[in-house]
Amino acid sequence: LRLRLHKARPAQRGGEKLAKPELFFWQRVMAYYPLHFLVSTIFAPMFIQVERWYNTPLTTTAFRAFLNYSLLQAWFPKEAEIWNQPTWFLSALTFSNLMMPTMVLPRVAELSKGGLKKLFYALTAVSLLQKVAYSETSRFHSRAVLAKPMYPLLWNLTRFHPFSALMEMTMGIVAARDVMLDGEEDKKKKRMNPIWLFLASYASLGLRLTQFDFNDAIIRGTLFVPLFTKFLTAMHRDALSESPAAITRFFGSKLMSSLGALAFPMFILHGPIGQVFYKKSIAKRLWGKAMPTSFFPIYLMIVLAASHLMNETFVKSKKVQALSARLAQFLADRTEGALQDRD
Repeated sequence: LRLRLHKARPAQRGGEKLAKPELFFWQRVMAYYPLHFLVSTIFAPMFIQVERWYNTPLTTTAFRAFLNYSLLQAWFPKEAEIWNQPTWFLSALTFSNLMMPTMVLPRVAELSKGGLKKLFYALTAVSLLQKVAYSETSRFHSRAVLAKPMYPLLWNLTRFHPFSALMEMTMGIVAARDVMLDGEEDKKKKRMNPIWLFLASYASLGLRLTQFDFNDAIIRGTLFVPLFTKFLTAMHRDALSESPAAITRFFGSKLMSSLGALAFPMFILHGPIGQVFYKKSIAKRLWGKAMPTSFFPIYLMIVLAASHLMNETFVKSKKVQALSARLAQFLADRTEGALQDRD
């Protein structure tokens, strides 16, 4: 991210932006699409069979498959959770990546620290406005912690709409850019231990258990995202210091790096594997019933093992990485100029 922001900074004379925005976009997509494609294909027979059990028209099944493989499902909320639900966010992420090389990174790179602060506040305000609108429309604020939203589609649009993802990604980029602009005087300032911001951000989720009129959306917009962003910024600065705090060293440890490498495979795999054990139409045919809550630790271990296997044999594969790079270059060549103001 730091490298990309540097490259996006306009040249002193020529005002040059990212030289190949199309390549930038396709490289970002190819960082996650191969695993998404593989897992979707492995579990496609299961997804399709469930739809056959519900007598879903083949045209509808085909449309859902198209949305899944094209990463367009975030724009169609009624269909987005039918196959692999977590990949809804990959769809929103793809839109955000499309906006990055031309509309976000160059603009953010032009801003001073003061401009970055204003942009962060503005994005937070817009994000909060959306969540307040959701809360008023759905007529629920503080309800039972495990209660389902009254309007699931509206809630999913609030959480995972591509424009919402773009705002939150831009907030993260603004935070990273703010650290990059630190001068010598900024580096000499006494830093707060990042652990306090870490604890405060997660403590804010506890408001869901109180009598205050907060729901998940409001807490996320007003407290968690701003506090967690401040935590990441503080840890970023702390990591650049001579004596990082314990929490910074912990998150940079080999153990956490290894777990971090499993995070993406787990994100992709936990949905389909979860359907095998918890989706009633599948679990009843396989196990006689959906698995109880007590089965969750076993399910988690299965997801961890499958993610480790996928990470070691596929994600880390040099052949897969080389093929992804070639595909990114091929697609960039075929779409050259699409993200640029030129004939």
